[in-house]
Order: sequence, then structure tokens, then C-alpha cells
Amino acid sequence: MMNSFLVAGIGVQNWTYILVGITFTLYIGIAIWSRAGSTKEFYVAGGGVSPLANGMATAADWMSAASFISMAGIISFSGYDGAVYLMGWTGGYVLLALLLAPYLRKFGKFTVPDFIGDRYYSNAARLVGVICALIVSFTYVAGQMRGVGLVFSRFLEVDINTGVIIGMIIVLFYAVLGGMKGITYTQVAQYCVLIFAFMVPAIFISIQMTGNPIPQLGFGSQLADGSGTYLLDKLDGLSTDLGFAEYTEGSKSLIDIFAITLALMVGTAGLPHVIVRFFTVKRVKDARKSAGIALLLIAILYTTAPAVAVFARTNMIETVSNKPYSTMPEWFKKWETTGLITFTDKNNDGLIQYVANKDKNELVVDNDIMVLANPEIAKLPDWVIALVAAGALAAALSTAAGLLLVISASVSHDLIKKMINPKISDKNELVAARLSAVVAVCVAGYFGINPPGFVAATVALAFGLAAASFFPAIILGIFYKKMNKEGAISGMVIGILSMLFYMTKFKFGWFGGGTQADWWFGISPEGFGTVAMVLNFVVSIVIMKFTPEPPKSVQDLVENIRIPSNAGEATH
Repeated sequence: MMNSFLVAGIGVQNWTYILVGITFTLYIGIAIWSRAGSTKEFYVAGGGVSPLANGMATAADWMSAASFISMAGIISFSGYDGAVYLMGWTGGYVLLALLLAPYLRKFGKFTVPDFIGDRYYSNAARLVGVICALIVSFTYVAGQMRGVGLVFSRFLEVDINTGVIIGMIIVLFYAVLGGMKGITYTQVAQYCVLIFAFMVPAIFISIQMTGNPIPQLGFGSQLADGSGTYLLDKLDGLSTDLGFAEYTEGSKSLIDIFAITLALMVGTAGLPHVIVRFFTVKRVKDARKSAGIALLLIAILYTTAPAVAVFARTNMIETVSNKPYSTMPEWFKKWETTGLITFTDKNNDGLIQYVANKDKNELVVDNDIMVLANPEIAKLPDWVIALVAAGALAAALSTAAGLLLVISASVSHDLIKKMINPKISDKNELVAARLSAVVAVCVAGYFGINPPGFVAATVALAFGLAAASFFPAIILGIFYKKMNKEGAISGMVIGILSMLFYMTKFKFGWFGGGTQADWWFGISPEGFGTVAMVLNFVVSIVIMKFTPEPPKSVQDLVENIRIPSNAGEATH
């Protein structure tokens, strides 16, 4: 009895300190144990990671703060429209695993700019690749650092900027010390933490609401109250009563759904921090195997996210809509202090009017809090609430570390080693890589404190940038031996510049700004990566037709990449 009382009396904040402290100690311990002693260990973990460990690390690298925190939040508020993130990110990973990973692994380069530079036999191509990798990675890492700040600001009750700085220090420690070797084994631990943290509250709430312990089945089941009503039907009714569209109906145009889904898919296949994971295994067949393992591990969270979204949305509407503000539970007041929930009593009646009509609506809820607040809204035990905080930090930090490694490798390996000082020693290159990581963390922290939107939107823009720049160059580089450097460079430059223009115009109001009504072809900034990618392909092929063919040695190299022989040790 005394033990249960003590557990109950610890409180959310103390539980958070305990669980976050334990997980952080684990990550730092792994980083010290697996610190990198050479550039090969720093860049690709020595190339000796097992398929299972690499699959787990890839899954953690892949499931960022956007997957853990923001995806279910978007689905919660967008309903059917939010499914584009599920389709795009999942389909993209399949595309990457089947179409690109084995070939890139056989090519045997550390980084995507390294592949671009060697395949297109040009330091100019390498430089464009480095610039694109930095733009994509910094845009992506901004979302991760904001996710870290969100968690710290609520659960450790510190300022959001302070939370970002704490996250920077932790990432800096194990990314700079361990490199890819440290990051890989840290990410194995982080996958275990984040998947446990995501699934435990989902199972709890599924049982609570429907009596079904499997969340994927629970959100399509009848309610446990004996009414015979299906959960989704109830949510549709709650939504329409408040003036919102039915949860299971979409409002986006077909062309925008198609554009966002495709941009997320092909953007996945061009993400440098995911691609580099396939260089950490011994053999080409291990790259394929680890890709399959990662897909299964990713599917656990991705198939659960729609259920979490439905649970959270239903519970939130029932908790706050048309209820007296004075009766709001503690979690509501705590989230208010972060500024991520705001209530303005427009008619001074003391009731929370949560409706679709913007003039009458009194409650604004940030998408990013839904997963984090979900266990609190459902009144789950304090340790479960704290567990979600630890899981969210694991998701954000694992991806941030992978991105920071890409940034440091792009600078030290592709810029310094390959272009500025080819004679640099292994030891000095390792120093340069670590210094680059320090600078990258500081820049990432700035973007985390001043992000260009909520987490998933920021990350979606990074996918658009990757789609616009890398995907055509990699696909044509592998499957079209006559693609030359002039075509590839022109395509990458036009692709990323067009995406940057559209993104800054409609997200930041540059170049005269614009509203949704001004979107080109009715496509949102998150989906414009598809248009920019098509432009990249067209420019690359047209320029290639009017310029010299690649050298025969390069064409032979491309032929060799595609031959599925020697699936043993990959050549370097």
C-alpha cells in the first residue's frame, strides 16, 4: 500500500525527471562506450553494423519529432486530409529501400554529395550537392529542435528556448564524441524508448474507450459504453456539431493531396541522413535486409498514429467544448503556460466556445501538443505521461543527431577533404568533422528557437527540398548512364531554387507573399516539391541532350552499380 502511494505521489514532473534522466544517461553512456576513433567510424560506424541494429537505428533516425509528436496531431485536426503524411512518408521509405539503398550501398560512398561528385565527375556537382544537403538538413533539424523545446517547456516546466538549448547540449555530446558509431547504437536504444512510449498510452486509451487492446483495431471499433456507436461515427458527430467538416471527409483538392504525397515520397528517397544509414552495414544484401527490418519497425508507429489521433481528438472535444473554463483540469492550465493552448473569452460567459467559426472560436490548440497531452487528457497514470515525454525526446534527438552528422560530413569530407585540402590527414579530418558538428548544433538551435512553422510542416518543407534537389540527380545517376554533369547540376540548381522561392513566398511572405488562393496550380508549399522535382527532371534531360556524354569510365561505373552481382563485400 505504501509503495503504491509513493508511486502515485511522485507526480508528472518528477517522473519526467526520472525517466528522461535514465534515458539520457543511457544515451551518453553508449556514446562514451562507442566513441569514434577514425573517420570511417565517425561517418559510417566502421561499416560493420548488423542488419538488425541498423534496422532499429534507421527506424529511430526516420521517426523524427514529426512522426512521434506532429503526425498524429495533424491527423487529429485535419482528419482524412492528414493521411497524406502517412501515405507519403511510408511510401517514400519503401521507394528508398527498393529503388535506391542497395545501389547507393554498392557505389560505396559515405555521403550523398560524395555520390553526386563522383557520379557526375565534377567538384562543381559536389559543391551543389553539399549546399543542397545543408539546406535540406538545416530545414529538417529546425523541426526536431522545436520538438525538443516543446517537450522540455511543458514537462520540465522551463522556457521553450531553454529546452532547445538543453537538447543541443545532449545531441552535441554524443554526436560529436561518437559520430555515426555512437549515433547508431544510441539510436537502437532510442527506438526502444520511443516505440514503447508511443504504444503504451495508445493501448491504455484503446482499452479505455473501446475495450480493444489493439489501437489499430480500436479506433474502428464500437465504444465500450454499450451504446453500440462506433468511435469514428461519434467523432464525426462531435466535429459536425462544432461546425467542422466530418472527421472522415477530406477538404484538400485532389491535386494537392497527390502533390504532397509524392513530394513526401520522393523527398524521403533524397534525404541524406536516411541514405547514409545504408553505408553502415558490411554487405549490399545487409542493406536490403536492414531496410526491410526498419520498415516493419516503422509500421508499428505509423499504423498506430491514426488511432492516437482519433483518441486524442475525441477526448479533447469532450473535455473542453462548451465547458466552464474554471473547471478545466490541471493539464489544460499547464499547457496554457507554454502558449500552445490559448483561451480568449470573447463573449464573457466563462464557457469555452470551441467551434469552426473563427470569429466565435475562443480556443486555439497547437497541433504539436496532441500526442504529448493525450495521456493527460485521458487521465492516465503520471508515469505514462512522463514516458511519452521521454519518447518524444528520443524521437527528436535521434533524428537531430543523424542530421547533424550529415551536416558535419558534408563540410569535413565533401568540402574540406574532397575539394579544399585533399591531403588532410585522417586525424585532422576527424577534428574538422567534430568542429563542423559544433557549428551545426548552434545553427540548429537558432532554427529551433525561431522555427518557420509547427514541427511537421517544417519537416514537410525539408522533404520538398530533398525532392526538388537530390531525387532526380540520384535516380538519373543510377538508372541513366548518359546523364552528364551539366544536366545534373542545372537540374539541381533550378529545382532547389524554385522550391526555395515558392516556400519563402508563401510561408514567410517574401517576394510579395500570397494567400492560399494564389497557390500555383492549387498546390500548397508542402506539395510544391513535386513540381520542382518535375522541373529538375525536365531541365536535366534537356541540358543533357545539348552537352557532351559522360566519359566511358563513368558510364561503365553506372552499369556496374546496377548489376546485382557481388552481393558480398561492397567495393570501396
